[in-house]
Amino acid sequence: MRFFQNENHLTISREPGSLRILDLKHIPQPQPNPNYDFDKNLQNLLKGKQLLHDDLPYKPDIIHEHYENGLVTYRAGILRNGKKEVCARCGNAEARWFAKFPCYRCGETCTYCRKCLMMGRVTDCTPLLGWQENKGNEPTSENHLLAWAGTLSPGQQTASINVIDAIRQNDELLVWAVCGAGKTEILFKGIEVALMQHKRVCIATPRTDVVLELTPRLQAAFPHTPIASLYGGSPDRHTYAPLTIATTHQLLRFYQAFDTIILDEVDAFPYTVEEALQYAVKQARKPQSAMIYLTATPNTKWQRECQQGKRNFVTIPARFHRHPLPVPQNTWCGNWQKPLQKGKLPNNILRWTKQRLDTNKQALIFFPHIALMEKALPILQKHHPNIESVHAEDPNRKEKVQAMRKKETLILLTTTILERGVTFANIDVAVVGAEDDVFTESALVQIAGRAGRSPQYPDGNVTFFHYGKTNAMEKAKRQILKMNREALTKGLVDA
Repeated sequence: MRFFQNENHLTISREPGSLRILDLKHIPQPQPNPNYDFDKNLQNLLKGKQLLHDDLPYKPDIIHEHYENGLVTYRAGILRNGKKEVCARCGNAEARWFAKFPCYRCGETCTYCRKCLMMGRVTDCTPLLGWQENKGNEPTSENHLLAWAGTLSPGQQTASINVIDAIRQNDELLVWAVCGAGKTEILFKGIEVALMQHKRVCIATPRTDVVLELTPRLQAAFPHTPIASLYGGSPDRHTYAPLTIATTHQLLRFYQAFDTIILDEVDAFPYTVEEALQYAVKQARKPQSAMIYLTATPNTKWQRECQQGKRNFVTIPARFHRHPLPVPQNTWCGNWQKPLQKGKLPNNILRWTKQRLDTNKQALIFFPHIALMEKALPILQKHHPNIESVHAEDPNRKEKVQAMRKKETLILLTTTILERGVTFANIDVAVVGAEDDVFTESALVQIAGRAGRSPQYPDGNVTFFHYGKTNAMEKAKRQILKMNREALTKGLVDA
């Protein structure tokens, strides 16, 4: 698109002298016209968003009419700082992620961002569209009363109060809660407080399966509140809702939308390694907003900041069933990869597996790499046919996990794909090759957290088989012991 810039507004034009939005020194924003009969569906599509014309079922002239009446906002999609280009949507500033093409919209050679291309092409001439904040044209509020009638444990109650305070004060808070502590339930009262104050709330998580799991739980807790569930291919993509549950990728479409963002699994891939996702979360927040981080395994930097009083945090060091966390046992198994190449496994790994088979006890056995796991599978299946393996690219992944839940599979070999986000009632856990770099402190704590989650089966064996202890193994064990001591001191577990 090309524009003529007048004193107080823009005019769409391709006449000589017109400019791309990138080339405008200033983008004027007309004052809202209170008498304009605006399109409420367009408002719902754009409020708190940063979308392209191609994302909307409206012609550019209709959108521009709303701009002229002070409701639609324009922002440049590509910014230039000297010769350096920056994508305003995803924050990419690396030259290798930009490319050029002959653009039919503006008639020039346009630069576009390849980093967020899957969300639509942002170019030199494409504006990012939003909706002007205006109290007079807000979507109507609903009754947001909480319907959940459960009871919080003392640890959960303390965390819940801290969450409420952070939301009220537009503060940041880290909730450091052990695996199985019941993090979702501690959010309910804080979400209710925010919604009753007409604040817009987003729960963001790196993984689609968590969005799909959380959506029905939140809908049951807030039955009268519209909820948008956003992930790749979601039918709610253009739904406006006071409560949004989304993957962090979907936040690339939002701009200053939320009064409260609750970021679940802040330590999880891909959020930890993709700067665009971290940028998206920051852009999705309003300038005055609350930020709640949830994790069982904060990174070393955050742990240090907590200890030094530099980060606002609250811990839940115990599970709601008042039993301590299972503590991992470090067991040396020698150079286990060498016999594996010959179709064998170390005797202590085989004994550990056979003990579970003999007692009909379900177990997860983690391997650092798919190829090594697949070599181990037929060796273990000789002892019992009811053993399976699963990994991220497995086309039957969901079915295999479900078979484990139904106790149709006795032992499941897995990569780190099952280190978090899955719960089995009564299992033991082993890690083969715990010395591998893939098993970070965070991963090992999460893996250990698969055991002992059920009130009926609060105990579980966790064994790290290794060919040499690592700092990650020692740190993971120390973190679990620290939480158990803190829980005991606070009276949150039964001695």
